[in-house]
Amino acid sequence: MNRSVPHAEGRRRPGYPAAAAVFAIGMAGTTLPTPLYGLYREQLGFSELMVTVVFAVYALGVIATLLLAGNVSDDVGRRPVLLAALGFSAASAFCFLFEGGLPALFAGRLLSGFAAGLLSGAATVTVMELATRGHEARAGLAATAANMGGLGCGPLLAGLLAQYAPWPLKLTFVVHLSLIGVAAVLTWLLPETVASRARRLRLKPQGLDVPPQVRGVFTTSALAAFAGFALLGLFTAVAPTFVAETLDVHNLALAGAVVFSVFLASTVGQALMGRVGARRALPGGCLVLVAGLALVAASLLAESLPVLVAGAVCGGLGQGLAFRAAMTAISAAAPPEHRAGTVSAFFVVAYLGISLPVVGVGALTLWLGLRNAGLVFAVCVLLLALGVGLYLARRPSVED
Repeated sequence: MNRSVPHAEGRRRPGYPAAAAVFAIGMAGTTLPTPLYGLYREQLGFSELMVTVVFAVYALGVIATLLLAGNVSDDVGRRPVLLAALGFSAASAFCFLFEGGLPALFAGRLLSGFAAGLLSGAATVTVMELATRGHEARAGLAATAANMGGLGCGPLLAGLLAQYAPWPLKLTFVVHLSLIGVAAVLTWLLPETVASRARRLRLKPQGLDVPPQVRGVFTTSALAAFAGFALLGLFTAVAPTFVAETLDVHNLALAGAVVFSVFLASTVGQALMGRVGARRALPGGCLVLVAGLALVAASLLAESLPVLVAGAVCGGLGQGLAFRAAMTAISAAAPPEHRAGTVSAFFVVAYLGISLPVVGVGALTLWLGLRNAGLVFAVCVLLLALGVGLYLARRPSVED
């Protein structure tokens, strides 16, 4: 059996802040194309539906990696998996850097999904395991901030470079490749926290095992995650197009900042969950998410950028609260022998939420237009989050 060293001391090696920096750099690469999709549409001439399909390929890569290699770092060690994730991220950047049409965009997004799937597990665990005694809470917050903060910094960086620097479709990925190089050096210097490692890499599909006694908690938690990730998917895939076409704002840096705001708010929401408590945070987060979705719908009706930003902040805060509370509830309810399978199933539902609804928005755009498609999306996800929130408020299934 492989053993991990839970509190590896640094001894002149980088500690958990360096691991968090690697995590953030890797996750930033997965959202870099967000403000650039409009430029790709102009250059390649494809529809909004195709934008959402290109985006959804990323989620398929994440899900496939979680199912096939979600726990591989337990066998071969954290550093090799982190380096592999950075390799996938670099390969994705090269696909966009030397972009040759839709096939290259699809390949880049798929490789980006592989990177995120590996990082989600290995990087989170690495940050936690490198925390010295007494710093576990800080390390947990660092892992959360690196994950969501990295996802938010990708569009912000790309938007700034595309708006104010030359080569808008090239420079972003050159800069990210440089950051990946820094991250690779940091990873190489990190202490390995897996004490006993397998000599051979053996990938095997992991079943989505949700035991009967957990299904009540799992269903409500997974539906809450689905709704929250649907909001993140909307902002990551099509919000810049909303900003440009519906709100008539064509500044790419501003579009990137709008997307950044939803991930920043999610990070804050996750940090606040500890103070609120999981019992209140799960239904409360759903209801805050409802308010955010209502503001998003109002921004489309009123064609108001400030209202859209308010919706992003409110929705992101609710998503963060509900997501961390849902993870806490599932981890606490699942028996140890079924915990990995239950958490994997939870993430599969969450990543379906980040992909399927936005593809639906893209399809509806062909018939209803972007504004009306966004309104249909907001109402449908709002009703889902409202139903889950009200159900949990009446029949809480989570304990603090």
